[in-house]
Amino acid sequence: MEKKKELKDLNLLDRFLFAEAVEDPEILQDMLEIILGKDIVLKHLPQTEKEGRRAAWSRQIRMDVWAMDESEAIYDTEVQKKNTHNLPRRTRLYNGLIDSKLLESGDIEYNKMNDVYIIMIMPFDLFGKGLYRYTFRMACEEVPGLELDDGATRIFLNTRGTDPAGVSQELIALLRYFEKTSKEVAEHSSSSRILKMQKKIEQIRSSEEIGVKYMNAYEERLLELQEAREEGLQEGRKEGRQTGREEERKAMAAELKKLGLSLEEISSVTKLSLEELRRL
Repeated sequence: MEKKKELKDLNLLDRFLFAEAVEDPEILQDMLEIILGKDIVLKHLPQTEKEGRRAAWSRQIRMDVWAMDESEAIYDTEVQKKNTHNLPRRTRLYNGLIDSKLLESGDIEYNKMNDVYIIMIMPFDLFGKGLYRYTFRMACEEVPGLELDDGATRIFLNTRGTDPAGVSQELIALLRYFEKTSKEVAEHSSSSRILKMQKKIEQIRSSEEIGVKYMNAYEERLLELQEAREEGLQEGRKEGRQTGREEERKAMAAELKKLGLSLEEISSVTKLSLEELRRL
């Protein structure tokens, strides 16, 4: 686990601060409008740390913030500080799990399915082209410009872009603010919406209640990691004991072979298979 930051040192790429900020629907709405370049009116309060699972036995996901606008388009917005080298396929899973809950059982009116936007905000260039924004929709390989129009959009935002083509200066300023969430960067942006976000951030950082919440969240995460580490050590010790017993059986087999026993007899004593003994 990375070194603990003080609450005052968190930026919007840190999940805790991001979740606290976007619980204010105006803040999330402003972010989405800047990212997508269009007016958005949210229909419900945003849901942070929303869990998704298609069935009890299936893979669970936890979305940073889920929201729906008045046109019933759905937005899943995520901050991702590290390149885990699986983000394109992870967003595919997120999209699929959201889609799986859009229709009631037996409903075959697929055109009722909501538009879905999966948005990833990252401090690295996932595709190496220097862009601030990469937008993906299904398109036909054989016919340039022909889109599938299935309502699914995935957007990857790079806070360290270098090529401003196709994006607004306000989006570039927002991405810089995500990486360095400070009054100076907000004021330099000349964006009233980013300045509004900064006021919310200042309230969060000065709140004693949220400070306690942050400390509790950190301690819970630390405990989870310690428990996982202990489970890993126990499993490692178990595997070590099994490996040791395996080596003992192999050594015994070698000695029995020197005594002239057949492979079948050695197998009966050591419980090693005939194939294993032949390899030895």
